[in-house]
Amino acid sequence: MPLIAKSQSMFFEAPLALQSGASIRAYHLAYETYGTLNADKSNAVLICHALNASHHVAGVYEGQEKSEGWWDNMIGPGKPVDTNRFFVIGVNNLGSCFGSTGPMHANPDTGEVYGADFPVVTVEDWVDAQARLLDGLGIQTLAAVMGGSLGGMQALSWTLRYPSRVAHAVVVASAPNLTAENIAFNEVARRAIVTDPDFHGGHFYKHGVVPQRGLRIARMIGHITYLSDDVMNEKFGRELRDAVTHNASGYRYTTQDIEFQIESYLRYQGDKFSEYFDANTYLLITRALDYFDPARTVGGNLTTALGQATCKFLLVSFTTDWRFSPARSREMVRALLDNKRDVSYAEIDAPHGHDAFLLDDARYMQVVRSYFDNIAQALASGASA
Repeated sequence: MPLIAKSQSMFFEAPLALQSGASIRAYHLAYETYGTLNADKSNAVLICHALNASHHVAGVYEGQEKSEGWWDNMIGPGKPVDTNRFFVIGVNNLGSCFGSTGPMHANPDTGEVYGADFPVVTVEDWVDAQARLLDGLGIQTLAAVMGGSLGGMQALSWTLRYPSRVAHAVVVASAPNLTAENIAFNEVARRAIVTDPDFHGGHFYKHGVVPQRGLRIARMIGHITYLSDDVMNEKFGRELRDAVTHNASGYRYTTQDIEFQIESYLRYQGDKFSEYFDANTYLLITRALDYFDPARTVGGNLTTALGQATCKFLLVSFTTDWRFSPARSREMVRALLDNKRDVSYAEIDAPHGHDAFLLDDARYMQVVRSYFDNIAQALASGASA
């Protein structure tokens, strides 16, 4: 019997102060929960999502085919994060386009669609909003906060902003900040969007158009960085989509039509993405990635920055992930160990690149399962997890 998911929404009238100095009020946060909250409300696990994911973390929507949550292989009954033992919460971040208030919604102060006027949000702002939602659910302390990629940054931020509310943090395929190369990829993607003639300075909604060309290119750039070179070669190599027979090479000798299978794959991913994702949301989320840097205000000293964290940690990285390389995870491990924190670290030799954190690698799944088994056993015995 599949886990049935149901999307919910919580409304917040009071203004949320943002890192930029701006604020946002009268907003909704979409969320889902799985499992049962125990009597002392000690078994809650918050899952933080990455760039194009949402609060729909696990399970399926009743009557909807192919509606599995984005981390359904990880979370559910009997899975590594077992919803028979944990109360799991997924939240769609502010500014996203899957139910929470974002650029496509009306500004309560003007009645006009926010568009490009939606305030810039940061990882820290998202964590503050998530904390408000937990308050609304009556949850003071998390058994664990978990996320991959950008979600891992949010998990790390939780341990710094609300150290007394987090017992464990699981940070997967993440980093303490973006490298210049990563910021560069984000900027190229953003420029593809903002230079699309249909973008209209971010106010394309009132023109009844969508900057799909820009979104397609942005997604294509992203997909290149999510896959490893080995996987891309194994999956596509130099295979042609439609080889011709009238010459030995099989080339069609065209500069604009698709020749190679990798081109076909990237165009397909771009087309699909442009049908459901919001352009302003893409700009907001990639900029939040750029801004995240907890060591920035302490002279770049990560050890000092992570000294605020008091919880136990599991960090996981993947050898072929060049977007968020194992070296970045090891930076966090070293900084936490310098602070004498309890840290477990797994570096998985997986071929899949950054996308590995979403896939079914048996070693990865077992690492997470074992870690959460230990948390569950400690909760059951009443001991400190």
